[in-house]
Amino acid sequence: MKKVLLTTLVLGLLLGCAPFSTKAVAEAVERGFVSVSTSANTELTPDVADISIAVQTFDSKSLQKATTENKEISEKVIAALKGMINTSDGDYVKTMDYSASPLYTYSGSKRNFDKYQVSNTVIVHTKSIDKVGSIIDKAISLGATNVDNLALSVSKYDDECNQLLVKATQKARSRADLLAKSASTTVTGVRSLNVSCSANNSITPQYRMLSANIGGTDMEAKAASTSIEKGIVKVYATVNASFFVK
Repeated sequence: MKKVLLTTLVLGLLLGCAPFSTKAVAEAVERGFVSVSTSANTELTPDVADISIAVQTFDSKSLQKATTENKEISEKVIAALKGMINTSDGDYVKTMDYSASPLYTYSGSKRNFDKYQVSNTVIVHTKSIDKVGSIIDKAISLGATNVDNLALSVSKYDDECNQLLVKATQKARSRADLLAKSASTTVTGVRSLNVSCSANNSITPQYRMLSANIGGTDMEAKAASTSIEKGIVKVYATVNASFFVK
């Protein structure tokens, strides 16, 4: 009897609990557990576009001239693009990068000045996916020289992610119950829960310039249009869980 009491007292002291606490003794014993991994995913139609458009100008003699020309073209492009988006819906146009620098060519170890380059890059953020092709066409027609990137994404990504995590967690518990039952045990609680969510919501779809052929003559300069393939955005949720069993 004294030996049992002494053992209980030692366990109680080690766990910072009152002596003779049967709860502390029970918690000191490691419980069995079962670990499972589940996932859920969905495919969504993108509803937000971010277009990176650049205006580059060059001059072999004057940086000021290249800068002035770039400013004039950029202002026309930005003004036109602002008129094509819906700012009340969160759309915007903003400058992402601006640079002005000399360019050089190299002949062996010798560096030779070539020309000055000025580059102004703007981002168009819009929910009007159907206007992406027209936005690109308009920018090019006004003097933009590059469409560096076109990323399509889902505006309600967080909501979709949360729903998938709930679904994957429910699958994890259901699977744990099944495994526990097959081992003649019962799930009693959550031991650990690690979750993650990801998406290919920064994709760069292919876009192509289409030209109309009228009367056997290529009228690309007058009838060019950009065709955008939106594709889909895939959202993935993963749950790694452990459940106590008895």
